Order: sequence, then structure tokens, then C-alpha cells
Amino acid sequence: MPTEPLEQPRENEPHRHRQMAESFGTDAERYDRVRPRYPAELIGRIVATAPGPAVLDVGCGTGIAARQLQAAGAEVLGVEPDARMAGLARRLGVEADVATFEDWDPAGREFDAVVAGQSWHWIDPAAGAAKAARVLRPGGLLAAFWNAQQLPSEIAEALAAVCRRVIPDSPIDFGAFTRSAADLYAPGLDKAADGMRRTGAFGEPERWRFGWEQPCARDEWLDQLPTFGAFTRLPPESLAEVRDGVAPAIDRLGGGFTLAYTTLAITAVRQGPAGRPER
Repeated sequence: MPTEPLEQPRENEPHRHRQMAESFGTDAERYDRVRPRYPAELIGRIVATAPGPAVLDVGCGTGIAARQLQAAGAEVLGVEPDARMAGLARRLGVEADVATFEDWDPAGREFDAVVAGQSWHWIDPAAGAAKAARVLRPGGLLAAFWNAQQLPSEIAEALAAVCRRVIPDSPIDFGAFTRSAADLYAPGLDKAADGMRRTGAFGEPERWRFGWEQPCARDEWLDQLPTFGAFTRLPPESLAEVRDGVAPAIDRLGGGFTLAYTTLAITAVRQGPAGRPER
């Protein structure tokens, strides 16, 4: 359940590839600048559904979702394993602890919502749901969500071809570029929902879906590439080869295109008394 096909290990268990998850801080400023924000409808629904303002942002990165939630009235604490990302989040106004979610110590703190933007796939779904259940108040919301890009077919095919040539040993499934977001994300959403059910602490998970579009110039989209897990650890010459290989496909579309996004969320409400999840 990746943020993009560019972070889709072939066996669909991204949480086993922590070295990729912990590479995004290589250029934290670029990540914060170029990664897309989340639709206002999603942010508003999270705030409206949570029973109070206290939100824990798991894998908060540079604080993109956290700042949107703060602007909507939430009080947000982030947890982020990459100190470089957490440091930028703090400089941008988000309190953040440096830890993996599984090892993080809540120190008795409780929350009205636990959210994870672009990050739940880096966490074991069963262990993550159980940890969320322990820190959520009754009625609290667990919401994991992702922005899924749907590239025009010409660009997707060109990107897949150049990636197979330049990084043939990557764990990324480059064939996923041309598949629909719904098909690509379905197995991961199912796995996340199953992890929530297995705790015995949540009501039946719900799926939220928001479609939107964003005009994108060639250089603007190419500027995002180094922030994706497939490329964060590539040497500069290989990254340049990928960018040079896909740029002509964008030029053939007039130098820009409309990038279709689907924001997908899996959510569940904490049932029963606070504390340890029910068995």
C-alpha cells in the first residue's frame, strides 16, 4: 500500500523494507516542497469525526498532514523515525518525537485520533493497529490515508521502461505504473483493515475516497522523483538517466499534463474502554 507505485515492493509488504522508509530524509526540504497536500475534505472529515482535538500523526515526515490538521483546529504530535524529517517538521511548527511507531513510548498520553499520511504501509499492520488502540480514547479515530497518482499512460509506460533499464534490481514493481489506483491499493487496504479487525478494539473499518486533479508542468513533476522510495538512494547519475528518459514523454504532451489523484483512506473507530485493546 504505497504512496505511489514508485514505493511498491513486489511482495506488497513495504513494512519489511524499512531502509527505504528511512531514506526520505535525504532531502527533507525538497520532500516538503514538492509532495502534494491532502484534500480539504479529508482533513475536515478527520477533525469532525474525532471526539476531540488531540491527534497523533504516525510517520509524520516533515509535517505536511500535521500542519493541515493544525490549521483545521487539531493539536498534533508527530512520531517520525527519521531525525532529519522530524527536525524540519519541528522548524515548521509541528512537535515531533523521533522513534518508530512500534518502539515509541506514549508516556501515558492519549489521543482522539491517530492518523498516518503516506506512512501506514511502512508499519506492520497488526502491530500498528494494536499500538493505535492502546493510545486512543474510546470513540477515537484511526485513519490511514494515501495520495495515489494516476499518470497518463504515455508517461507511465516511458517511466516503467527507463526504470527497468536503469535499476533492474529494484524491489519496486514498475509494472504497477500503468494500473489503476483502485487496483493497486486494494490489497494493501484490505491488509490494513484486517489488522484493525484483529485487535478486537475497533468497529468495522470504513473506506473513504476523494478524487481530485492537479495541473503539473514537466519540471515540477520531475522535481518530485527524487522524493520517491525508488530513487532516494540512487546515485545522481542514475537519477539523471531516469529523469532524462521520461522527460520526452512529457514534452510530447505539450510539456505538462493534468495529474489525477485519488486519496484513499481506511478508518476505524476505537470501541470499548481506553487502555489495552480487547482480546
